[in-house]
Amino acid sequence: MAKAKKKQALGRGLSALLNDPDQDIKSVEDKDADKVVGSIVELELAHIEVNPFQPRSSFNEEHLEELASSIRELGVIQPITVRKIEHQQYQLVSGERRFRASKLAGLQTIPAYIRIANDQEALEMALVENIQRQDLDPIEIALSYQRLIDEIDLTQKQMSSRVGKKRSTITNYLRLLKLDPIIQTGMRDGFISMGHGRALVNIENAKSQTNIYQKILKDKLSVRATEDLVRQHNQKNITPKKTKPKTKKYSTEKQHISKFFGTKVDIKVNQKGNGRIIIPFASEEDLNRIHELLKNQD
Repeated sequence: MAKAKKKQALGRGLSALLNDPDQDIKSVEDKDADKVVGSIVELELAHIEVNPFQPRSSFNEEHLEELASSIRELGVIQPITVRKIEHQQYQLVSGERRFRASKLAGLQTIPAYIRIANDQEALEMALVENIQRQDLDPIEIALSYQRLIDEIDLTQKQMSSRVGKKRSTITNYLRLLKLDPIIQTGMRDGFISMGHGRALVNIENAKSQTNIYQKILKDKLSVRATEDLVRQHNQKNITPKKTKPKTKKYSTEKQHISKFFGTKVDIKVNQKGNGRIIIPFASEEDLNRIHELLKNQD
């Protein structure tokens, strides 16, 4: 309990500064803003609202109660992060599990890092912090990446720098969003792994995806077995290339005509049977020779 009391003593002077309406800090340019931003301050839970940009949509109640029990014993070890929105009003940027568990534990205050940021910065901070968590399922991570692309307008290269992940890793997560919603739900519920999902995403047809997904569940297939099954499926469903029908070579005809004109001719025929005879000539004199041969046939 001593640790908890020590935590609650943090930022007493800053709390007085934040509670003074005459010195309300609204932007980083305001007086004493540098003393507040990034500092740990004990804030009343009642003055903190949940972040509407929070990527997580569900929280395990049992796990929350376990965290609340730990907080009752040791206090909040890792401060949450909030942004100041108006006098004595703050909004969560990250740490909603700690925020919820602290309420369950009956705390009145919580240690917090204070940031002054606009909505876009708050969303980006929340998403990036969320991606770094260890307890997120692959679809939650993929959705967070997609939101960074859609709402923050980050490229995959920029995301790679922000979250410290390789671009190929980000691409692999984003591809999971191409899976049928049933399969995405199965991954979120832990029925299949990300490896299974990465294999299934190579099947374009949604019905075929779900059919193989059901087989994975029924036969408890490993990732390797799933990859083999997907490979077999794709090979079986490859559309054979259309082969051009064989055309007659006309070698005998070309030989006879070439002999008649004294030069090597070519015969071109299309699939409908229409064609042309090509008689090359080396000079004007050679052309006149060919012309005389044709005149003599009249």
